[in-house]
Amino acid sequence: MTSRSLLFCLGLLSITPLPAVAEDQPVVVELFTSQGCNSCPPADALFERLAQNDDVIALSLHVDYWDYIGWADSFAKPEFTERQKNYARAAGARSIYTPQFIIGGRDQVVGAEPMPLVESIHRQDRSAVTVTLDVERDGGMIEVDATAQQSFAQPLIVQVVRFMPHAEVAIERGENAGKRVTYANIVTDWAVVSEWNTQSPLDLEVAVDGDEPAVVIVQEPGPGAIVAAARAF
Repeated sequence: MTSRSLLFCLGLLSITPLPAVAEDQPVVVELFTSQGCNSCPPADALFERLAQNDDVIALSLHVDYWDYIGWADSFAKPEFTERQKNYARAAGARSIYTPQFIIGGRDQVVGAEPMPLVESIHRQDRSAVTVTLDVERDGGMIEVDATAQQSFAQPLIVQVVRFMPHAEVAIERGENAGKRVTYANIVTDWAVVSEWNTQSPLDLEVAVDGDEPAVVIVQEPGPGAIVAAARAF
């Protein structure tokens, strides 16, 4: 991935691009957002543009802790709130915020801040490949093959994520009352399917239902760094 292509995606070519880097594998960007948060629509719009870039796997997780304001987020799940809390605990943070981007399981950007987001993605892209991941989908089955290029202190977590590519929501109450907001890559399910000790290659078959797109993510526990990710479309 080049920073120029990413800046083009985000509509930021008026800003001097960062140096080009070699393309290794997609960078996973998670956005924790809520239909009830009035700071979130600018981040949702930024995320929608980001999701158009093939070098990024963009996943939007809707949290439920804004629901009490007067509008229950139609995509929110408590397990997504818990995932955000676990990231905060792993980082030693005492609070969680929306909107919040988590990049590669390592970095965070709070708010709709394009340049810090681009710079963080650039840093992740420069990281050495530690796991080679190949994914193929054949109807209702996903074949996952992976090989570790280094040893890891703990088993890695293999996850399959399903998402809805696009939705538009008319928000009737709460802080965003009267707005129609477009959302991209809305996560509908995030499932741990295996723990992998990396001492031998991973060869795994996972059954999936329906036609929703899927991605496979291999991550250090914590949640920690995402060491590999691939689409299973």
